[in-house]
Amino acid sequence: MRVSTEMIGGTRGVCHYRFMIALLRGVLVEKSPNQVLVETGGVGYEVAIPVSTFTKLPEAGGEVRLRIYTHVREDVLALYGFLTVDEKTLFEKLISVSGIGPTLAVKILSGLAAPDLILSIRRGEVEKLVKVPGVGKKTAERMVLELRDKMPAITGEEPGVPAAEALSPIDQDVLSALLNLGCARPQAEAAVRKAKAAGAALEFEPLFRRALELVR
Repeated sequence: MRVSTEMIGGTRGVCHYRFMIALLRGVLVEKSPNQVLVETGGVGYEVAIPVSTFTKLPEAGGEVRLRIYTHVREDVLALYGFLTVDEKTLFEKLISVSGIGPTLAVKILSGLAAPDLILSIRRGEVEKLVKVPGVGKKTAERMVLELRDKMPAITGEEPGVPAAEALSPIDQDVLSALLNLGCARPQAEAAVRKAKAAGAALEFEPLFRRALELVR
């Protein structure tokens, strides 16, 4: 773990510090589609993550290395983790947009794969951006206006949709991810069933992407 602290002032003898964790490496204790618990040096850190990071994590008990964005407010210190520098950089670009905080930025990265998100912003595809729960038309328009010229050129990726089968533990992970994005449970459950019926793969990410498209 790399930690940096900077004293930024004091009041009545009490010092206040800017505390930043930039990198976290340790044992993955628990994982869910939106959060992990990582133990390092005998301390457990809860870290919010996007679905794109979740799909590439090892099983619980394995070692994990996350790039960390530390969000500090007067009463909150929250950690957001990413497997790659590029993913973290995209997150930081999103939170630079007026009206987009860290929580919504994670939802956006979960709702659209990074190549699709970059292409949608570059092409001004507002109608695609608003499909992400929590992103309204004005927010999508601001994303395009403020980030269009800051997005790297990248080739889009089309997710495959092989055949799927009946309920599995992956379905519960997908359902949990949809609920964490703010979808209502009945609609989320129906979307998972429809995605499987439509032939989504028996893997978390393609099933999640397809289900998200079908949420109403």
